[in-house]
Formats: sequence, C-alpha cells, structure tokens
Amino acid sequence: MIKSTMKAVILNGPHNVTLGDFPVPELKSGHVKIKVSYCGICGSDYHKVAGKKNTHPIHYPVPLGHEISGVVCEIGEGVSSFTVGDRVTADPNWSCGKCDFCQAGKPSFCRHARGVVKGMTEYVVCPEESVYRLPDALSLPEAALAEPLACCLRGMDLLDVKQGQSVALVGFGAIGAIMLQLLRYAGAGEIAVVEYEEHKRERALALGATAFLCSTDSEAIDCYAETHNVDRVIECVGVGAAQQTALRIAGKGATVVMFGVSDAAATLPISLYDAFTKELTVKTSFVNPHTTERALRLLACGLLDTSAIIHRELSMKEAVDELLHPNLCRYGKLLVKIDSQEA
Repeated sequence: MIKSTMKAVILNGPHNVTLGDFPVPELKSGHVKIKVSYCGICGSDYHKVAGKKNTHPIHYPVPLGHEISGVVCEIGEGVSSFTVGDRVTADPNWSCGKCDFCQAGKPSFCRHARGVVKGMTEYVVCPEESVYRLPDALSLPEAALAEPLACCLRGMDLLDVKQGQSVALVGFGAIGAIMLQLLRYAGAGEIAVVEYEEHKRERALALGATAFLCSTDSEAIDCYAETHNVDRVIECVGVGAAQQTALRIAGKGATVVMFGVSDAAATLPISLYDAFTKELTVKTSFVNPHTTERALRLLACGLLDTSAIIHRELSMKEAVDELLHPNLCRYGKLLVKIDSQEA
C-alpha cells in the first residue's frame, strides 16, 4: 500500500511548529526518493521559526530541516547513479547549471536556485545530481553532518589559513566545534576561541584552542589583540556584537570571514579608519559550492571528533519543543531521528 501522507515537523508560520501529517512528495523523472533516517537542526531552522528572511522563499506549510542522511527507497525514470538500498545524503542547494553564474562555476549564485530538501520528514525527493552515496565507513548519524561540514569547508577555503598563522574563532557552537578542528588540521598556530558561554571553555581547549576569551570581556580581547597579531578571523555567530568583535580582534593585514548568517535587516557599523589602517580583507561565506564530496570523505576518514559536535539525538516531538523554545542547541548539534511511528 502506497502512503499518501507522512510524519513531518511542519512550519505553519512564524512561531508555529507542529508534528503532523504532510503529503508524501511525488517521485519525478530524474529524481531519487530517500527514506530519511536523521536530520540535523540548523541555525537557519530557528531563523525560519522566528519569521526571519530565508535565502529561498518560504511557502507555508513546509517541513523544516535540510541536513539529512537516509536510504534510497525508490528511483525515478532515468536515474542511473543510485539503486534502492543505497545509503545517501543530499545537497539541499540545487542550481540549474545553465545560467551565467552556473556556467561561470558559481552555482551558489544560480539565478534559479532552490532548496530541494525538506528533511524533518519520513521521505524527501531530490534531483539525482543533488544526491551523494555515503562511504561504507560513515554512519547515518554522522552523515547528517555532511551539509554543515560542507559549508564550513567553503568558509575555510575563503579563510585560506597558512600553517603557523594566528587565528581567532568567534562563536563556539556546533559550527565552531567543526571550524576549530578544521583550523587545527589546517596547521593554524595559535587559535583563540571567543565565546560568551564559559561552560564551553574546557571543550574548546580540548579540541585545540590555545586561548579562550569571554566575548563580554573587552579588556581581555583588546589585550589579546595587542599582544598577538591575529592573521585570520572567522565569525560563526551572525550577530552584530560577534561581527564587531571579529573586526576588533583582527590584526594588521588580516583576513576576516563572516560565516554566521545574519538577520536580513541587520547592519554593521564599523570603523573604516581602523579597517583602513589594518588593511583588512573582509569576506562572507555563502552555502557550500563544490564541497559536499570533500565533506563526506573527511567524515569517513575519522579525522573529526563528531562526538564533540553532536550533542544529542531528539525525537520528532522533542524537535518541535526545541524549535519553539531553543535551549539544547547551546550545547552542540542536534540530530532529529525520523520515526514514522511518532504520533
């Protein structure tokens, strides 16, 4: 018997999230149907619940989530790269491959881009080109980290850390825990983590930070900036105070990457004179072009300590509570275990 509805964590409008039935997506030619096993909660999911602007238009009601892992359960006509039973993940950012940006090798700026994964559901249907087979060594829970790791790899490419350089990492949530490990393996020398929650100090130092600075301690930040010429800064929060701290701690000739996603209405007052005298390079990082395969290989080789990134698994019902009243996200990445039996 073919199911017409499936369980999903549904965004019905700002501040309105429910667990309920949602139509099973139709399998189209050239597409792959995936039975979702796990879906990570992204910071952008909280933004959507809060009613903030998203990179793609939101049409309510819509399932939340896009960081998935699962198993192929059906393939559409013309699909040749996958078979039923394959363990997979999917890049949620689809690009047309034909517009001027795509032809120039910049698919993240595609004029016809759209999201193709609504992941806190039993099933998703994605274009074949967006689906990636998992390495045998990679577990399904860990594979749900592929999309955020792919985004982090894009940020690291833009940061362009040279061996031995001094780096400041502003913000130490789940993304910060990924970035810190990537910085260490990239050969960064001194790494200062700037974070306002003191309980994260021990974990940051264990993962390779050489200093932990409280973001509310302006004197400590200024002192560090005076005694260390910070070559690279990556900001992983997306709020004005963190972005200002990133510019403040940056040394002369530094590159600063604003990785955190800001509110669409946010602006950032900066001292152009300070930026001028430091000769700063400021970049932003947007999604994950050409990095998903790299992320899967990195996860499969076991180089990253995923236990330091993933805080816990949630049921779909627990995910609704967390999305409406964020709390657990302060401690790391949350994975939603997709279970069709949930009421």
